[in-house]
Amino acid sequence: MMETVNWKIEGMSCANCALTISRYLEKKGLKNVKLSLASGDLSFDGSSAPDQQEIRKGIGDLGYTVAGESAAQGPGKLPMNKHLRFLLFCLPFTAILLLHMAGHRLSLHWLMIPWVQLLLCLPVYLAGMRFFGRSAIKSILNGMPNMNVLITAGASAAFLYSLAGTVFGLGPDYLFYETAAAIITLVFLGYWLEDASLQATQKALNGLARSQKTMANMIAFDESHQELIFPVENTQLRSGDLILIKSGEQVPADCLILWGEAGADEAIITGESLPVNKQVKDHLIGGSLLVSGTVKAQVEAAAGDSVLSNIIRLVQQAQGEKPPVQQLADKISAIFVPIVLGLAVICFLGNFIFGHALTPSLMRAIAVLVIACPCAMGLATPAAIAVGLGRAARQGILFRNAKSLESFKSIRQVVFDKTGTLTTGEFMISGWQLAAGVPVTEDEFMQIAFSLEKYSNHPIAKCIAKKWKRKDELRWMKVDEQKGMGMRGETKAGDVFQAGSFKILTALPSGATLQGSDTPVILPATPDDTPTGRTAPGADTPHNVYILRNGQLLGWIDVKDTIRPEATEVVRYLRSKGIRTILLSGDRDAACRQLALEAGIEEVISEQTPEQKLEKIIQLNAQAPTAMVGDGINDAPALAKATIGISMSDASQLAMQTADVVLTNHGLKHLPTALGLGRHTFLTIKQNLFWAFFYNIIAIPVAAFGLLTPALAALAMGLSDVVLAINSVRLFVKKVV
Repeated sequence: MMETVNWKIEGMSCANCALTISRYLEKKGLKNVKLSLASGDLSFDGSSAPDQQEIRKGIGDLGYTVAGESAAQGPGKLPMNKHLRFLLFCLPFTAILLLHMAGHRLSLHWLMIPWVQLLLCLPVYLAGMRFFGRSAIKSILNGMPNMNVLITAGASAAFLYSLAGTVFGLGPDYLFYETAAAIITLVFLGYWLEDASLQATQKALNGLARSQKTMANMIAFDESHQELIFPVENTQLRSGDLILIKSGEQVPADCLILWGEAGADEAIITGESLPVNKQVKDHLIGGSLLVSGTVKAQVEAAAGDSVLSNIIRLVQQAQGEKPPVQQLADKISAIFVPIVLGLAVICFLGNFIFGHALTPSLMRAIAVLVIACPCAMGLATPAAIAVGLGRAARQGILFRNAKSLESFKSIRQVVFDKTGTLTTGEFMISGWQLAAGVPVTEDEFMQIAFSLEKYSNHPIAKCIAKKWKRKDELRWMKVDEQKGMGMRGETKAGDVFQAGSFKILTALPSGATLQGSDTPVILPATPDDTPTGRTAPGADTPHNVYILRNGQLLGWIDVKDTIRPEATEVVRYLRSKGIRTILLSGDRDAACRQLALEAGIEEVISEQTPEQKLEKIIQLNAQAPTAMVGDGINDAPALAKATIGISMSDASQLAMQTADVVLTNHGLKHLPTALGLGRHTFLTIKQNLFWAFFYNIIAIPVAAFGLLTPALAALAMGLSDVVLAINSVRLFVKKVV
């Protein structure tokens, strides 16, 4: 089994940093490398990294830090943001330096002294070199120059130029200490704003993470078997522990109710806003909230293996994925720094050769260095994906990879499975009738049917037993389920009763008629059986269940699967968007066409085996990009082959799913939101990439022609990333359906 290593990377200041680390790890032969700039989470295939200590050291040599494994870490109390710390240190020195421009009017003549300016600038420059310079040098030595090379080059050029002017007494025209300090301080400001913006893109995931860590009331027993309750942190709970959960408390772990009833708000997991009634033998999901009632429950999974942990892990992994649209931006970012260094040299030489003095030529070159921003191109996709995946997770929609988000933009047809997808999977009696001339009343018929079907686990039998439940059931001397036939019960008097499929009719004389009807019971020509031996609702047999006594037909019962109340609305939405809808099922044609008529589905492909379903999906994919919605079990091959496989799932079964997208809580109603989020996330990515490319195409020439000072260029560089993050954060509130 492949082991996945999860680390937290610290020290990344921009998307170019994440790209540098990813390229280094891939060059070292690591497989399945996924690194999220937004969260700092790194994962890779552990079997491809025999010496993990060497990998840690290599990342450190690039100027970054491996903080440790992050998979099971709680939110905890975070230290002050590193960029904010540097900003607060540099800001006072820079502010004083900038006052020298008004030194004569404010009578601050001492600020005009070059050595005073040097002393004020030196702490800022050293702080900048400690942060930017070390990273820049290490990245160059490793052959992967990052964004900090540009900042270091720009600030160092201004500082060293000013230092030469001070040492050799060249006059005020050579003093640009405030420029060096402003570049460093404003870049720290920009990075801090970028961090804050990225944290906003992580809002939904951070909300889930905060729900992971809580206190629990653990139940234990003393030597006298008296119950004791004491508080523990939920991270200490293990499978099998007993806990008490009171009204208003957060459920500390996935658990099974042993005593009590309650109402649970599972919105954080499933997106369902209404409380769900829970009773004995029901499951509670860790992270949900008990809004009423008190229960005692048994823990089913430790904190690291809970449903909520699985969800967070899925979202983090998906954030580390790179969709195809990011590939062009990555290629450009990889060569961006050397190109900008070359452009800065050309800018300096061009300005100097064509009539400008040394000082303005140098200032324009410095402005080119600091305004260029590969970060914007690298941030365009991760920021939008972080918001899209986070919002989806809060609404019960889980994307297993970022590629699925992008793929939604091209979906032109949606294929639905029937049972459990468009229907509830719960049957109801649609009709029943007594056979002609039988000496049995309607009440006796229902009594016989209930007395037999209560012993079966078949969904149809359960539906009949639930509907006709009674206390005066028949007592059997012997009762058993005959495979492929149905239930058989024998009384003490020797009477044999049967409830089952058409096969039990083979002993009947031909031409038996139903009471009140001249229509004979027509025996079908051996249609395929369902695996459980019962005919499926709507099969080509006349009816679903027949009741016999001593070989004589007493009557029949028909059942039908109930359609999900939201199915019609979802199909109507898809058709309004020009998306073709198809029902693909293994059920009989009559039942499928009836359901398609009720739901408004355009095309029906019925009576398909799993192998035939797979072939149909391949054919449909060849026609147009296709999404398939199924239960994730019988439909697994077809779901895997579709452009996007969408699984309907109970939240507790997340670990078993293999689809690209999982709609928790059997959330068919979330399908339009999933489609909308996919499309709008991709639209946001395109907007971000357009802004990133447009910014650099415009900003570099503007700086080269002297229309921006280096300080303003540094501020503009920082704010460019903030613009992208803000545009991405709009996805939190944007209407997508």
